[in-house]
Amino acid sequence: MATVVAFHAHPDDEALLTGGTLARLASEGHRTVIVVACDGVTGEATGEDATRRLDELRASARVLGVARVAHLGYADSGWGPAFFPDPADRARFARAPIEQAAQRLADILREEHADVLISYDPQGGYGHRDHVRVHEVGARAARLAEVRRVLQATAPREPLVRTFQVLRAVGLLRGYDPETIRTSYSPRAAITHRVDVRRFAGAKRAALACHASQVRGKGRASLPLRALAGLPTPLFALLLGHEWYVDPDAVVGGFVREKIV
Repeated sequence: MATVVAFHAHPDDEALLTGGTLARLASEGHRTVIVVACDGVTGEATGEDATRRLDELRASARVLGVARVAHLGYADSGWGPAFFPDPADRARFARAPIEQAAQRLADILREEHADVLISYDPQGGYGHRDHVRVHEVGARAARLAEVRRVLQATAPREPLVRTFQVLRAVGLLRGYDPETIRTSYSPRAAITHRVDVRRFAGAKRAALACHASQVRGKGRASLPLRALAGLPTPLFALLLGHEWYVDPDAVVGGFVREKIV
């Protein structure tokens, strides 16, 4: 049995990008660990909401059968052109020195004797500064800890562009830049792993629903998240029943694998 560490930027990313994979791995007897860079709080981590999103992450992890959740100690860097100063109590992840953050992650990888690290593609998916930093930190930490395999969580760009055009036309994604979407994630030809997680669609949807602050909130992502979390499981499985990865050491255009371990 293997130990797989999934490194994510924020609470809720784990459900959307890798929830089905983590649930499938756990069901097969593998040890799964989630490490999140940011706590999802943009200001100082004080008051009753300081740990809310991390608490939601832990609830999501329990649904997915994940054995451990760890936080690297950074604040959310925010999205958009404005990059606000660090809060008084901790650094924003996108400003954190790569070597410092990589060492924190590498310590966990060594402690867990990780066989596989799941990180993000170089674009950071849709270009969020924290997601790009996950790719950079993950790559460095894997070298420090000598992890034998790194897989980059991603999605096929071509169908996402078509889906974005439809969702934007009906008013669900008004705050997203069309040009950014056209260069997001990975072209289909670069993908090396396509994992069938339809049997775990119920767990993935339930994990997403654990992030109530986002699903029921008023942020720009809340409307599409609420729509996804409210779908019947068969329809959710149809839309989100596969998860994709790029092995940067594999031959591009080769056989697309089904299993990551």
